[in-house]
Amino acid sequence: MEQIRIAKDREIPAAPVLADAAYGNDTDFRDGITELGLLYMLGIQSSVSVWMPGQSPLPKRKWKGVGRPTKRLRRDRRHSPVTVRELALRLPASAWKIVSWREGTRKLLLSRFAAVRVRAAHRDYESSELRAEEWLVMEWPAQEIEPVKYWLSTLPAHSKLQDLVHLAKHRWIIERDYEELKQELGLGHYEGRGWRGFHHHATLCIAAYGFLVTERSRFSPSARSGHLDLPVSDTPPEFRPRGAPSTHGAA
Repeated sequence: MEQIRIAKDREIPAAPVLADAAYGNDTDFRDGITELGLLYMLGIQSSVSVWMPGQSPLPKRKWKGVGRPTKRLRRDRRHSPVTVRELALRLPASAWKIVSWREGTRKLLLSRFAAVRVRAAHRDYESSELRAEEWLVMEWPAQEIEPVKYWLSTLPAHSKLQDLVHLAKHRWIIERDYEELKQELGLGHYEGRGWRGFHHHATLCIAAYGFLVTERSRFSPSARSGHLDLPVSDTPPEFRPRGAPSTHGAA
C-alpha cells in the first residue's frame, strides 16, 4: 500500500471552516457556509447519506401535459443513496492510502484514508436542482474492523489527499488551543449575561493567548536544555525601574 506524506509545498485555500459532526451533520449549516462563500471541512457521522461516486438523483419525471409540471428530483428502490459507511466498505483496497499528517510526541502520526467525490443526498427529493459534488474523506485505521471517521469538504476538486487529511486533522490544534484558552487564560470563567461583555472577555483572552504563542515561538529548541539565544536590547541609561530608589537626595 502506498504511503503519502504531507508535502511542504501544499496548497490549501485560506481559512476553511472546520467543525465536528455535531455541526457537519446539519445540511442547513453546510449550505449556509457555502452561501457565505466559504469552504469547509466538516466531520459527519457514518449514517449521513450520499450518492455513490458518479451517481446522482433521477431527473424529474417527464410532464404529460396534465396538472402542474414536475420539478423535483427522484429516487427509487433500484436507484437510491447509501450511507457513507456503506460507501466506504464498498471501496476497493486500492482506494485506501496511508497518509501521515504530523509528528506526534513519540512517533509519526499516520493512518489509512480514502477520498472520493460525491453528492450529499439528504432530502434532495424535495429539490429541483442537483447538489454540487464535494469531497468525502474517510479514515480506516489498519487495526480497526471498519472506518472510524468521515468528513465532507468543499475544497477544490483538484485537492490532493494529503491536503484533505491535513485539514481534517487540523481540528486537533483548535481543540488544544480552546482547552488552553479555557483552563489557562480564563475563557471559561465568564459569568456575565450579555453578548457585549462576553465578546470583550473573549477578545482579551484570545489577544493574551496570541501574545503567549508569539513569545513561545521565540524560544529555540535549545530552550529545553536551559540555553536560550534570545536577543536582548540595551537598557537606556536614563531608565529607572518602577519602585527603584531615587538617587536624588541620597546621602
